[in-house]
Amino acid sequence: MYYNSVDGFWFGGHYDWSSPMGFADRPEPSFGRLALDAGASTQGSHAFIIDAQAPAYWDGWRVALTLRMTRANRLGYFGEGNGTTFVRDSAKGAGRSYFYRVSRRANGARLTVQRKLSGPLRVLVGGTFEHTDFRELPGESVFKRDRSAGVIRPEDSPFNDAVGRVGVVLDTRDLEVDPHRGIFAEALIGRGSGYTRTSAFFHAYVHPLERLILAGRIGGESVTGTAPLAAQQTMETSEGPVVALGGFRSLRGYYDARFVGPGKIVGGIEARYGILWTPRLFEVKLFAFYDAGRVFAPGEAVRLTRHGLHSSIGGGVAMALVRNTLVLLEAGKGSEGAQVTFATSWTF
Repeated sequence: MYYNSVDGFWFGGHYDWSSPMGFADRPEPSFGRLALDAGASTQGSHAFIIDAQAPAYWDGWRVALTLRMTRANRLGYFGEGNGTTFVRDSAKGAGRSYFYRVSRRANGARLTVQRKLSGPLRVLVGGTFEHTDFRELPGESVFKRDRSAGVIRPEDSPFNDAVGRVGVVLDTRDLEVDPHRGIFAEALIGRGSGYTRTSAFFHAYVHPLERLILAGRIGGESVTGTAPLAAQQTMETSEGPVVALGGFRSLRGYYDARFVGPGKIVGGIEARYGILWTPRLFEVKLFAFYDAGRVFAPGEAVRLTRHGLHSSIGGGVAMALVRNTLVLLEAGKGSEGAQVTFATSWTF
């Protein structure tokens, strides 16, 4: 059982098999892992996911296969663009409880293969098949208005997507699950059904004091062509798509998918301090963060800028056990309120 501000309480089960790496001096969490997750939330969301990861089973290769059937029953939809407004009173009154919400179903399969070139440098190829559809929730909503006005095209829901992607990854992190030092950089290009997506991220981790880790990231993405709504609500990474812009993996302190557009930038800094410290065996850390980001309209150049940024601050507590287990509880506050999240990974 766990809780987040979007879906309320989640109840489910988890099965995990892994080939442990023990105390080997390697960054991967295990040689191989197979996980099965099934759960449902009090707000009607559900997920069934089979995830197979082989980051070190074959020397020089990384293989990942994920099959998922999910329903995000309280996904945010506030309109498209960086300047969409949130008026709290709009969601009050009879028939307006879901004014800024939509239900999204996504079923698909994703395969990624990475090959070591030299040292920490890898090349990546992968593909995804996914079916997405949106369902209006009861009452009046921004999604219903935009669909009626033609902002959301009929072909956006349902939408069947077949994506091929290639990329390069540079990874010098000392440990993937809970890095203390190193960098992680990736550049990807993918071709979907009617659109092309180009994504790049850079993460850095430094360890200036015994118990202090400083982390930072910056990333951007551009989607050209006819970008469906489902593609605009995510950013692509080598580990999988993340909901953006808004939510735990992109802009904390804002509702999931708060800002929607084909172009995006996001950045953040984070300080993590160990209050219980047995390095790489048991660590409890307090952390604080600052996030910022924005989206760009179709045809608008994606660029680094301070204009139009949405920002948030927050913090929390995290516990790390040996090389492959991390749990955390955090709260973030943006300009429209606060969000609370329980998670089993760092945002970056």
